Amino acid sequence: MGHREDLLEGAKRCLLEKGFARTTARDIVKASGTNLASIGYHYGSKDALLAQAYISLVEGKSDDFGGAGDGGIHGAPGSLERFRAVWSNIVDSMREPDSMWRLSVEVMTIQLPEVRDHLARAQREGGRGLVALLMGVPEEEVSDESADTVGRFYLTLMTGLIAQWTFDPKTAPDGDALTEGLRQIIEAAART
Repeated sequence: MGHREDLLEGAKRCLLEKGFARTTARDIVKASGTNLASIGYHYGSKDALLAQAYISLVEGKSDDFGGAGDGGIHGAPGSLERFRAVWSNIVDSMREPDSMWRLSVEVMTIQLPEVRDHLARAQREGGRGLVALLMGVPEEEVSDESADTVGRFYLTLMTGLIAQWTFDPKTAPDGDALTEGLRQIIEAAART
């Protein structure tokens, strides 16, 4: 690996150990075996590097949402069974003792414009990935319109789920509860 990749890996480790606000540039340098100047050269700033590291952590975790690859998802694309399977996998990732999702709550409160802008640009792609997974299509086939509507709906559900699992995991919903709630909403909408 080169310095750029070493920095990214070091930043990911620091985020998981210390969080965003408590990680210093020196922490990243120590964890990556690089030097301070390489942060500015490759990423522009420590905060931009940490934002990229956070996105990389989320992207890596999203690979687990389908279970053992896409073969771990049961149910037809777009079905309630598939919805239950995907959201159950997401919830399972939140149950892990070293879950990176707790970091998400901290990241949501960051008031640094450079970081917020960087993360905001990643939102559409996050929604696109969830749509692809739940609808059983390749990401490149998910339109911008679907990413901006259905994808945002799924990201809103994800954000609420992260908050509930962070604040009170004992009462936070699992995949079955989310699916039952969605089933009731669909049923009520069909009656009107």
